[in-house]
Parts: sequence; structure tokens; C-alpha cells
Amino acid sequence: MTKKYKGFRQFTSAIHFHTAVLDKTQILAFQDGELIGSGSFDEMTDQIIKIRDERFMRENCTFVYAK
Repeated sequence: MTKKYKGFRQFTSAIHFHTAVLDKTQILAFQDGELIGSGSFDEMTDQIIKIRDERFMRENCTFVYAK
């Protein structure tokens, strides 16, 4: 089952991540429906997203646009 984040657009493809990095877009990171981080991407790899010196596993988290 896919969880919906009402009012937020979820990142659904790699291009969303790459565009957000380039634009320094504000994002929210959720894990199991709980907000665990926010800010803009500092760094990104295929496995890790770094936001404000915190690292989040891409496969364990859901990322959405904050705006």
C-alpha cells in the first residue's frame, strides 16, 4: 500500500531528486509516516540523502516537496 502525504508532492523518480538538488528545493523526509528531517539536499548518492548534516537512507524514507 502506498501512503499518501496530503498536501505534499512525493518524489517518485530520480529526476525529482536531481532537480531538487540543483534547485536547492526545500524538502521533508518521512519514515513510517513520521517527519524525521527537513531542509534542502546537501548531498545525494544512490543510497543516501544528506539534509543539514543528517543522512537518510533513500530506501527507508519518503521524500516530499515542502512547498
